[in-house]
Amino acid sequence: MIDNKRKKVCWSSNSARPYTFRARGRCLKFLPVIWLILLMLITGLSSTPSSRPQANQSPALSGKISISGAWALYPLAGRWAEEFQKENPGVKIDLQAGGAGKGMADVLAGLVDIGMVSRNIYPEELARGALPLAVARDAVVATLNHNNPFIQTILRQGLTRDQLRAIFVEGKIKHWEELLGLSGRTPIRVYTRSDACGAAETWAAFLGAHQEDLQGIAIYGDPGLAEAVRRDPYGLGFNNLNFAYSPETLKPHQGLVIVPLDVNQDGQLSPEESFYQDRDRLTAGISAGLYPSPPARDLYLVIKKTRPSRAVLTFLDWVLVQGQSLVEAAGYLKLDDLTVERQRQKIRELSLEEGSK
Repeated sequence: MIDNKRKKVCWSSNSARPYTFRARGRCLKFLPVIWLILLMLITGLSSTPSSRPQANQSPALSGKISISGAWALYPLAGRWAEEFQKENPGVKIDLQAGGAGKGMADVLAGLVDIGMVSRNIYPEELARGALPLAVARDAVVATLNHNNPFIQTILRQGLTRDQLRAIFVEGKIKHWEELLGLSGRTPIRVYTRSDACGAAETWAAFLGAHQEDLQGIAIYGDPGLAEAVRRDPYGLGFNNLNFAYSPETLKPHQGLVIVPLDVNQDGQLSPEESFYQDRDRLTAGISAGLYPSPPARDLYLVIKKTRPSRAVLTFLDWVLVQGQSLVEAAGYLKLDDLTVERQRQKIRELSLEEGSK
């Protein structure tokens, strides 16, 4: 016969409060077991897949990227570097200008990871392993001093390619009056670039020549050339778009006037040829095909096929996707979708090649 008075009950649902615990004798022996079960449950919850790093999750991007080269790309590359580093704080980007020639030489020599180049890529550079990626478009424009005594005539008539070639390449026209069919001998002081650069090569290509064929006083860099013309009432030079126009006002830099091109060579500037008053109107003209190519041109980031790191390839792909949203605000022209996809395909193919090594 069971003595109900001596029966020991550890858990009961018969009281007013369900599942109250009543300790009696050896029921206390179960407490360590209960605490062990609870501890196991807590540990299991804290290590669920949602809180653990996934096996296939990419580690945070880190490393250094070095870039040098074309003044034409320098302002835009600065914006790209700044934004990319915000999104990837483990990456440090070192950016230096110095001309397209320096950028290409540096990347081929392995001195930098990426070269900024603002001219066409030569076959011998491709043979040495250069891989160019088009990333934006801009243009080179001729510049005058705003105090040029013949400025109104030039703005009304424009200058033709043949006239500019006779000044910059052939040296046949040496006076402003001679250029405009007037009497007098006011000298044209021509300025060109001293450094191997895309702007000079592009401007020379427009005139049917090469950079070494350009005549004039040689000045280093885009800023230096703009300043030389700005100080000389009789000066004539050329600049990349973003060194001819102010990024703040979108107007030509103070002291500079952009030389309009008489493309149809009818001796006057027709309405469809008049779009130099501000940067946005000029870029719209380039997009519409109203400004010749060259001097409108593609801009490139160039890598050497044997040297790309994961950080470099990630940055280049970012430039072609997220980075395109910064292009127009910086005064350049975005790439069309087809061109973007072609450049990204180059990166994908290179990534597969590197992965298979």
